[in-house]
Amino acid sequence: MRYFLDCEFDGFGGPLISLALVPADGGEEYYAVVEHERPCIDWVERHVIPYLDTVPQALRAEPQPRASVARELARWFEAFDDVEILADWPDDIAYFCRLLMTGPGEMVTVPAMSFRLLNLAGFSTARNSAVPHNALHDARALRDHVVHRGY
Repeated sequence: MRYFLDCEFDGFGGPLISLALVPADGGEEYYAVVEHERPCIDWVERHVIPYLDTVPQALRAEPQPRASVARELARWFEAFDDVEILADWPDDIAYFCRLLMTGPGEMVTVPAMSFRLLNLAGFSTARNSAVPHNALHDARALRDHVVHRGY
């Protein structure tokens, strides 16, 4: 299964705030908000935080601890044998992988995964997103762009 990933985080190197996975084929989407310290940096407070709930009602949830999101994600992936995750920014992959780690030497169980970092020079998820800087809408914009271009 092929998924497009986007994450929002509190500035360069700051904690993960939200993440979304959107399937290439239009199947079930995943969206989670991670508990985080407030206030965030000024830019994030203005451009990310107000839009965390601008997702379909079925995907809305209260912010959860990182470990809870990791376990939820592991359960969500149980139906898959092999997953390819595509992203257009290296930090998205790094934050996703860090989320899977739940302690020293421990991680949630996930299927075999491969990651593909796409260099989409000139493309901006924010400029093409229905709700810029919302992980779900940005992941959808990335999917639409990549699928339209035939990658």
